[in-house]
Amino acid sequence: MGITLDAIEYAAQADVVVLVSGDGDFDLLAEKIREVHGKRVEVYGVPKLTANSLINAASQFIPIEGELLLG
Repeated sequence: MGITLDAIEYAAQADVVVLVSGDGDFDLLAEKIREVHGKRVEVYGVPKLTANSLINAASQFIPIEGELLLG
């Protein structure tokens, strides 16, 4: 909840909002930041663990894979 409140509070001041999560509960946050504040929302997540709703709500989805993952 704290991340959501902070993101909404500071979105107007940001050029880009970056979420590192796969949790689909953040899809509404991404949509609102894009619609209300007109900001770009980048989501970084592990493809198999990231909700499709969050991927679709983002301006851009950047997969975390390969050498970025712990072995």
